[in-house]
Amino acid sequence: MNTIEHSPVFALDIGTRSVVGLLLQQQKNHYEVIDVISEEHKERSMLDGQIHNVLSVSELILEIKTVLEEKHGKLTKVCVAAAGRSLKTKRAKVDINISGKNLVNQDDILHLELSAVQQAQFHLANDFQDQESFNYYCVGYSVLDYRLDGEKIGSLLDQSGHTATVEVIATFLPKVVVESLIAALQRSGLELEALTLEPIAAINVLIPPSMRRLNVALVDIGAGTSDIAITDEGTVTAYGMVPVAGDEVTEAISDHFLLDFPDAELIKRQLSEKDEVTLTDILGFETTYPKDEVITAIEGTIKELASAITAQILELNGKSPKAVMLVGGGSMTPSLTKYIAQALQLPDNRVAIRGIDAIKTLASTEGIKEGPELVTPIGIAIAAKENPIEYISIIVNDRTIRVFDVKKLTVGDALLAAGVEISKLYGRPGSAMMINVNEQLVTIPGFHGDPPTILKNGEKTSLDAPLEPNDTITTERGKDGAPASAKVGDIVEEIPALQITVNNEFKTVSALVLKNGNPADIGESLHERDQLVIQLPKTVKDVLSSLQFTDEVVALTPFFVYVDEKKIIVPQKHTLTLNGREATIDSSIKNGDTLVFHIVKKASLPTTKELLQALNVPTQQTISVFYNGNPVQMTKPSVQISRGGQTIEEGASLVLGETLSLSKVDNEPFIFQDLFRYVDVDLSPQPLQRVLVARNGKEASFSETIYSGDKLEIRLVPMNTVENQES
Repeated sequence: MNTIEHSPVFALDIGTRSVVGLLLQQQKNHYEVIDVISEEHKERSMLDGQIHNVLSVSELILEIKTVLEEKHGKLTKVCVAAAGRSLKTKRAKVDINISGKNLVNQDDILHLELSAVQQAQFHLANDFQDQESFNYYCVGYSVLDYRLDGEKIGSLLDQSGHTATVEVIATFLPKVVVESLIAALQRSGLELEALTLEPIAAINVLIPPSMRRLNVALVDIGAGTSDIAITDEGTVTAYGMVPVAGDEVTEAISDHFLLDFPDAELIKRQLSEKDEVTLTDILGFETTYPKDEVITAIEGTIKELASAITAQILELNGKSPKAVMLVGGGSMTPSLTKYIAQALQLPDNRVAIRGIDAIKTLASTEGIKEGPELVTPIGIAIAAKENPIEYISIIVNDRTIRVFDVKKLTVGDALLAAGVEISKLYGRPGSAMMINVNEQLVTIPGFHGDPPTILKNGEKTSLDAPLEPNDTITTERGKDGAPASAKVGDIVEEIPALQITVNNEFKTVSALVLKNGNPADIGESLHERDQLVIQLPKTVKDVLSSLQFTDEVVALTPFFVYVDEKKIIVPQKHTLTLNGREATIDSSIKNGDTLVFHIVKKASLPTTKELLQALNVPTQQTISVFYNGNPVQMTKPSVQISRGGQTIEEGASLVLGETLSLSKVDNEPFIFQDLFRYVDVDLSPQPLQRVLVARNGKEASFSETIYSGDKLEIRLVPMNTVENQES
């Protein structure tokens, strides 16, 4: 037998139902279990991994200590573990604006991750009505995903965009859990030699560092809770707990077969050892059942336990791990490994129960039950001896902080423990500027603030730099960013243009850029609330104006007047076509169009005659008569146009945009006298002759009404001559 090199290691596993004490002897590179004692609590002294009755727990510890001392000598120091079920897990999401930042670097990512952890710490403090979030130790966190502008991305490193987001799941250990453990030990006359976490204890003996590059889940299924730890990429990445475990299965057996709880617990343990079980229910009936029949009765509860465990594994890991190891008394539940494998879509041989026989550093297991129940107690002893978790003192901004050394500590962990709000260390972004672009508000962000300066022992360091005992950390807030500044060219990177043909010449017409209503150059500076308009030509008029066809715009502008308050367009002699079709100066135009116009030089202004033609109303009365056998057409106006109450004669020029009125002339019939406006008549009387006026062969007067087709005569006849009454 190897010679003894060290005194025995005394370890305690303080669980929800019982306390296990064991002595472990180190022999060179191996350990041997000397003795194991397990005692159940006499009352409910533990709840969720925290000691609620320090006196009761200390009395039970003292009993175990006394028994072991009687057999093996004085015990003064002990190794213990904080229960995995006391760990608190929180998810949190944080995003930052990275607009205008060239690329995201590693320090930015760490700042984002630790801000998310701090956010989780804040949520946890609120949940438990705790005013100081650093009353919890962060024992680990895992990034669930990164997002860039809302889209999931593998890594933010060297990325650019508008918003970077990270979501983490972080695990915390309340300080009070550690303090109550120490208090119970002191009452039992024991000194804390080393402290670990139960999930770490089990992992240290089952999954050595060389295996931690594999993504493996370890589940410690106890009586009241199932504790979970995840390994990946060489470290423990996450911890978790579900409040269901072996007691749920025991209760299902108790309910179905009417058994007292202790009897149901005994039957549950026999299911993994015997093919049939004999039970006596509360009515006194003794019955023997095949193992499979009992398992079938509690199958639903086993599936629920498997579902709760796998849901937490998936939440912590973000995916199915490569394998799952089960330890603890509850892991012996029949068919549990099968259902866990199904839920995680793993082969059955990737989910296995591991007993103390899997602990490679354990020299001998003779006389010890080799199941999974003692993996955690033995792990506590070995892990606490080989990898003890200690408090280390550091100084953060002139304040002494004690940090729980549960993992590889970094400067970021020191800031978390000190309650320093990491997000507030960065300089604030400069004030933004609001610009109205084509009637839409555009925000131009200010410049990013500078990152903080973090000093470790007086020298610049980073958030992921390792932390050593007695390190001094000092933070200096980063400088605030400058206010936003921009030029027109920053908003309008490339001025759009139309390509069109004008009178057989190819033309490029650029968009008009206006700042506050005035033409702007792309180099002009912008200021808060400036109005910026970038407008492509929309009409023929816009195109001609851009091409400096000023006179043509005037000539082609429709000529109009208001007649009786109605706008009337008077056609002109100029012509305008767009893509071969008649158009107006207000016609819409687009890229690739062909524009042709012709301007009549020295064209006179439109007249009343052209206005009346545009109005398309009858303008005169007409009759045709015969005078002395020759046809004569007689006309007179039927309407008249007035300007300011004064009648305008036909053919008078109009004024653009003027207001006119149109009225009808009384429709009086033509009379003989109207003929004189169309023919020349010599009415000078001759001696012994008189003037004869005849209509249709009958003598008439000058005031007599005449009609179309009448035959009119005016001639000299001898005195006393009477005109024949028949023509």
